[in-house]
Amino acid sequence: MRYAATMPASPSQTIVITGVTRGLGLAMAEGFIARGHKVCGCGRSADAIAALATRFPAHLFHAVDVTDAAAVKDWADKVIAAAGAPTLLINNAALINASAPLWRVPAEEFSQVIDVNIKGTAYVVAAYAPAMIAKRAGVIVNFSSGWGRSTSPEVAPYCATKWAIEGLTQALSQELPRGMAAVALNPGIIDTDMLRSTFGGGSGGYPAPAEWAKSAVPFLLSLTARHNGQALDVG
Repeated sequence: MRYAATMPASPSQTIVITGVTRGLGLAMAEGFIARGHKVCGCGRSADAIAALATRFPAHLFHAVDVTDAAAVKDWADKVIAAAGAPTLLINNAALINASAPLWRVPAEEFSQVIDVNIKGTAYVVAAYAPAMIAKRAGVIVNFSSGWGRSTSPEVAPYCATKWAIEGLTQALSQELPRGMAAVALNPGIIDTDMLRSTFGGGSGGYPAPAEWAKSAVPFLLSLTARHNGQALDVG
């Protein structure tokens, strides 16, 4: 499907999104681009990133593993040099463990969830925040979850990471200068690959990412410094 650029409802923004090649990340990128904003995204799949770059040549897409701090810094340097400091930084990339009691989750899998969901978020903030702070402007959105404010069995590693995101974001919000904001955002329950891995066929009763983005994109664009420190929900 083609997404024609339209006149933005607000002045064009530079928006950085992690995990941009599928699910919520892709739906957000499409929505922001349709509104006339500049999207700079990353994902782990070089093939998927190449496809996005071909589809949207006016935007910036890079293959990056967010668990590699040096690679994240190199990516941020390239984006900032080409497009300036982001006005909206969205930490969306995340993994969930295969459903299992905590004592049955393999150590390597547990580490991967921690590395992507917590360390990856911290590395991205560390790479982009200095340029945003220099301008004393911009909003950092760290994706949390309903499982960052409640819990369920068999997803303990994921719950742990999203509770950590809530705390990390609250502390970050206290460190930022006036004019900026950091918020933890619960996107709600959406029919994504991640949801299907835990809900199975039951995920079909929830909105698809593209449908979710119709309300999420304008909501994200409405965030300002007055939202600093808030734990927010879409929908």
